[in-house]
Amino acid sequence: MSSSSSDEVDEALEDIVDQVVDNFIDSVIHAHPKKQKRRAYIEKYREQGQNQLWKDYFKENPTYQPEMFRRRFRMNKPLFLRIVDRLSSEARRMLAYGQSGDTYDEYLRLGESTARLCLKNFPNGIIQLFGDEYLRRPTLDDLQRLLDVGEVHGFPGMIGSIDCMHWEWKNCPTAWKGQYTRGSGKSTIVLEVVASHDLWIWHAFFRLPGTLNDINVLDRSPVFDDILQGRAPKVKFKVNNHTYRMAYYLTGGIYPNWSTFIQSIPLPQGSKAELFAERQESTRKDVERAFGVLQSRFAIVKNPALLWDKEKIGRIMRTYVILHNMIVENEQGGYIQIDTSEFESGESSRSSEVQRTTSFNIGNMLGIRNEVRGSKKHDPLKADLVENVWQKFGNVDEYFLYVHEFSMY
Repeated sequence: MSSSSSDEVDEALEDIVDQVVDNFIDSVIHAHPKKQKRRAYIEKYREQGQNQLWKDYFKENPTYQPEMFRRRFRMNKPLFLRIVDRLSSEARRMLAYGQSGDTYDEYLRLGESTARLCLKNFPNGIIQLFGDEYLRRPTLDDLQRLLDVGEVHGFPGMIGSIDCMHWEWKNCPTAWKGQYTRGSGKSTIVLEVVASHDLWIWHAFFRLPGTLNDINVLDRSPVFDDILQGRAPKVKFKVNNHTYRMAYYLTGGIYPNWSTFIQSIPLPQGSKAELFAERQESTRKDVERAFGVLQSRFAIVKNPALLWDKEKIGRIMRTYVILHNMIVENEQGGYIQIDTSEFESGESSRSSEVQRTTSFNIGNMLGIRNEVRGSKKHDPLKADLVENVWQKFGNVDEYFLYVHEFSMY
């Protein structure tokens, strides 16, 4: 009986102590409640920023002349005004300079969140409004013009150059770093491009990890999908009195010996091979020049990508390719033009011809794929091109005159 009473007293004391402790903890917590932080309001004087922008660039006698506008916005004012009615100029400058969202707070009176919202919506607007026109497949007229330019260069049947570049991805998720990190230790995303002599980009494929080389990218690329699916116009051209029916790209040495790729000669032996190698390598620089111009125009591509979302990065890349082509079209009058007038006369001497696709049988897809990737016609075509280049530029005096003429191109 005595033992039972003692246990009851101990339990009562424990309950009292627990109650006291609980009350003390509750009093401490409720005495200092967590205050919800309110967002600080900053007066931006947005009207003042808008007025300053208007005075600097858009009034009748602006502070900065058109040359300065072209330098700072990477495009001429008339082209800019085509876009500005629907899109934010704030995001446009972020694309051009690749700077953080609050960089323009002092000048345009826009906060970081507003600037980032503009950057998010700007690519969607550009792609929707201008993507179909400025990132289109070559039309019949486009293809004929490209073929004529290729013939002037000494490469009948050539419609551009293909190559890849890498865009560094600074904020690549840790779980993906092994897939996207190259030997340099930096994570990158690959861009495959087909470009022509005027720096117009006809094909842009961007999404694959940087660990893939050009051949791996090619295996996954849609660059030949139009041909395989029967949508591409048919091409026929003659070289050295031999007829071919598949246009080709100039490439670097890593690409396979397909009938649609023509590489240089690594160790040329003899005058003909040396001249062909020089002509192929100089003409193939079109795509390298396109990469250089893109990065000089848009520092956001030259600098590492800061976003986390790969889909958003892809939309930004597509946007700058479209803007690049818009600038090329707008400023093409200032470029050195290749004379193709000899092919435009009634008695045309062109060796190439473009025809509209009439019908397509899905059963022929495998045969077309084998023709695109086949190496059977590669060596004969390359040999004919070597002979054609020699016949066209074999005269030393004429050749060096041609090199001098296009050295500033």
